[in-house]
This record gives sequence, structure tokens and C-alpha cells, in this order.
Amino acid sequence: MEGIAVALAVCVGVALICRRYAIPPIPFYIITGLLLGTAGLGVVHSSEVSEWIAHMGLLFLLFTMGLHLHPGEVAKRRSSFLKAGIIDLCINFSAGFAVAFIIGLPLYDAVVLAGAFYISSSAIALSSLIDNRKLGFRESDTVIWLMVFEDIILVALLIMLASQDVSPLRTIGIILCVAVAAFTFAWKFRGHLHQFFAREDELPILVVFLSVVLAVAIAGVTGVPDSLLVIILGSAISLVASERAEAVARPFREVFLVVFFVFFGISVSFSGAPSLILLASVIILAIVTKFCSGVLIGKVIHGRALSGIDIWADTTSRGEFSILLALLYGSSAVVPVVAALVVVTSCVGSFTGKYSIRIRRWFGGITAGK
Repeated sequence: MEGIAVALAVCVGVALICRRYAIPPIPFYIITGLLLGTAGLGVVHSSEVSEWIAHMGLLFLLFTMGLHLHPGEVAKRRSSFLKAGIIDLCINFSAGFAVAFIIGLPLYDAVVLAGAFYISSSAIALSSLIDNRKLGFRESDTVIWLMVFEDIILVALLIMLASQDVSPLRTIGIILCVAVAAFTFAWKFRGHLHQFFAREDELPILVVFLSVVLAVAIAGVTGVPDSLLVIILGSAISLVASERAEAVARPFREVFLVVFFVFFGISVSFSGAPSLILLASVIILAIVTKFCSGVLIGKVIHGRALSGIDIWADTTSRGEFSILLALLYGSSAVVPVVAALVVVTSCVGSFTGKYSIRIRRWFGGITAGK
């Protein structure tokens, strides 16, 4: 517990500084972990308690992600949603896959790195839109739906990677059974559930926490990853009370996720990482490919490439989901690459998001020949 106390105490200071200057704290939590842990001073080490708390942070993050996967809303936006999402996927996933083979990773690790390379940080993107007051911009809607599309691809990746340990048909069968049961229950009792989540006492909080813990228990019995079960659970609850359920889950997610990020940094060792030049090349390519996909999406969806500058500025950061893939399924060869990718791109993304209007004007001046 001493290690958790030290890490959290430092993170409180980090959070205060980040809020003061309106920059996302996620990369700085990871840097704090790198400084305190194996790659730095070595004064804090992981324990069973820290691993449990970090895992709960991961599950609450995925539960919240599920709350944003409302099937009806996704169906309504399917045209622009699919066009933007497919462009983003094709450019960035394939680039990440090519990078993995150049580094010399085996196929399984290549899929993990390609996923981490492709998926942007929803937390940083949404935080950037809110903190920089860009929610009214027309490009912001595209950014939000890109995050939803990436979430769906993440679910597909989790199913595919989990199937390496368990029979794919068995995994898909159990997931379908759980999904049908959860959505049927939510739809049949939607009136009662809506009233229940509107309560102001502690019962909704207890039930949300119990639901996530119950998903862990079911996962232990069935062999299906708990990460998939909490996403299904969140998506089913989105039918009846997504906003209230997110408000209830937010305190758990915020506290547990800080432990998740800082202890990810503590566990990272750069002893098996590629050379600095190769690592820097991977990171620069990750920023460039997001720029290319952003510009193309801006041209296709909004009719002008400059809109893509705003989209790129808010989606260039990689974060929580890249770490998730590396921790759950990556080998020791992938983890340091993803750690460096997340730290650098999230720092870059913090500033591109904040100064996206100036960057767009600068590119506009160049393209206009001024």
C-alpha cells in the first residue's frame, strides 16, 4: 500500500498542474510511473493490490465505453460513420501492421501493435473538445463518431486476440448469449431500470460496482475475457440510463484509472526496446498517418481538407486503449514501444488539440500561397 500512496500523492500534484494549464494529465501520469518505477528510480513496485485496482480501472473504462455504444445511435449515423471509420482504420491499422513487421515482431504482436497504433485516446480527444470549447464545431461530431467506430473495432480485436486462448466459436457463442440476455433484460425492464438509476441514494452506485465485479466472476467461470463482458453490460445499460450510469461510474473510473496509468508506467522496462532512432521513426509515422487519415476524412465528410486538420489535432493522441491492448495481449517486446508511442503522441496531441485553430490557419495560409 505504501507504493500506491506514494504514486497517488505524486499524481495529485501532477493533476493540479495539468488542470492549471488545461492539458490532459494522462501522459504525465505515465511519465510519473516511468520515473518512479523500473525504468526510473525504482522506488515503487507493482503489488497484487495495485494490479487489482488498475484492472478495475480498466474495466470501468470499458464499461463507460460500452455506455457510448448505443445501437440505435450507431445505426442512424451509419453512412458518414462508416466512411470516416474505414478511412481511419485502413490507413492507420495497415501502417501499424507494416511497422510491426519492419521491427521484426511476430504476427500476434504485430496485431497488438497495429491496434495500439490505430486506436486514438477517447479520453484525451473528448477532454480536448470540452476543455478547448470545440464541441460546437462541425468537425467535433466526426471526431466523436470516429471514437465510437474505433471502440467497435477494439471490441473485434479483443474477441480475436482472446480467441488465441479459448476456442473462437465458444467465445463468440458465450458473448452472443450474454449480449442477448443483457439487452433483453434491459429492454423488458427499461421502465423499472430508468426509475432505479434516477434514485439519489447509494443503490445505483452499489449496483454499478456489483455489475462490474459480477462480470469478473462470470469471466472466471466461462473463460471469456471480463473486458468484453463489461462492454456488453455498458452497451445494454445505454438503452435505459447511459448518462446516469456514467455519472455513477465516473468516480470509480477516475480514481482507478490514475492507478492504472501510473502503474503501467511503473511496470515498463525499456531494456528490450528497439533503438531510439527506430522508436522515434515509429512515433513520427503514427502522427503522420493520423494526419493523412484526418485530411482525407475532412475532404470526404466535410468537403475540405482543412477540416481534416481539426480532426487530426484531436485524434493524434494514443492512450488508454493502446495500453490496454499491450498489457492484455502484448509481449515484453511490444510494451515499451506502446509506452513510448502513448507518452509522446499524447503530449503532442495535448498541444495540437489546444492550438488546432492556429494550426489550421497556418496550413490554410500555406495552401493559399500566402
